[in-house]
Amino acid sequence: MIRIGNAPCSWGTLENQEASPIGFAQMLDELVAAGYTGSELGDWGYMPTNSGALANEFAVRALTLTGAYVPVAFARADAHAEGIARAVKTAQLLAAAADSANPPFVVLADDACKIPERLACAGSIGHREMLDEAGWRTFAAGVEAVARAVRDQTGLRSVFHPHCAGYVETPQEITCFLALTDPDMVGIVFDTGHYLYGSGRSEPADVLDALRRFRSRIWYVHLKDCSLRIAAQARAERWDFLAAVRNGLFCELGQGGVPYPEIVQWLRQTAYDGFITVEQDVLPGMGAPYASAMRSREYLRTLGL
Repeated sequence: MIRIGNAPCSWGTLENQEASPIGFAQMLDELVAAGYTGSELGDWGYMPTNSGALANEFAVRALTLTGAYVPVAFARADAHAEGIARAVKTAQLLAAAADSANPPFVVLADDACKIPERLACAGSIGHREMLDEAGWRTFAAGVEAVARAVRDQTGLRSVFHPHCAGYVETPQEITCFLALTDPDMVGIVFDTGHYLYGSGRSEPADVLDALRRFRSRIWYVHLKDCSLRIAAQARAERWDFLAAVRNGLFCELGQGGVPYPEIVQWLRQTAYDGFITVEQDVLPGMGAPYASAMRSREYLRTLGL
C-alpha cells in the first residue's frame, strides 16, 4: 500500500541552513492537518532526541516516522568515521522511536552545498566537476561502511539520496554510484525534483526513464516538483543551487515539469509498497509551507493517491 508523508524541509528546515522559524510541534500539526500520515526526522535536534519523547510526539498524532537524512562528506576518507558515528546515533534514535512494523530508512547523502564547485554548477554539472576514479572508490566505500554499520548495529536499512550540489547528481553519476555499491546493502531514494534538475536537461520524460532504469535499487521515493522556468533561468544566469532554491526552483506538486500522472501509473505497475515522502525544499522563512503542503496533497488525491 502506498502512504503519503512529508518532511521538515517543506517547512524550511534544511541541512546546513539557519534554523527554521517554525518549530517541530507546529510543523507536525500542520503536516497532519494537510493530510499526511508520516514524517521524516529533519536535522538532528529539530525534533526531540530522546526516543520516548520522539515516539510520543508521533503517536499522539498517529504519525509514522519514515526516515532521517544524514549527510556525510563521503569523498573524504577522513570523514567516514565521524559519518558512521553520526549515522548510527541517528539510526539508534529511529529504531527506538519508530513503529517496528514500519521501519524507517536512514537516508544517506553527500554533504551537499559544502563543495564550492558543485554548489556553483548544480543543474549543469560537467565532467571536470566530477569525481575521478580514486574519488569514486573512496566515496562508494564510505557509503557502504556507513550502511553496514547502521544495519549491523540497528537493523535498519540505508538508502542513498542523489542530491543536487553533491557528488552524485547526474544520471551518469547515479549509474556509477550504483555500479560501485552492493545492491543488498544500499538502495537509493529517488527524488523526482533533484533528478530532473540534476539531469541538466529538464526533460520530463527523463524522470520516467530513470525510474525504469534504476527500479531494482529504488527502495524509497521522494516526490518533489521542479519549475522548468526557474530551472532555465538558473542555468542561463548561472545561479548557484541555493540561489535557485531561494527563487522557487522546487514548486508545489503539479506546478512544475515532473510528470506525476505517469509516475503514479509507474508506482502502481511496479507494486510500490510503503511510504512516499512529498518535499518542497524551501529556505527558512520562504513561502507558506502549510498551504503549499495542503495543495500538494490535494493534487496527489486527484491522481488517486
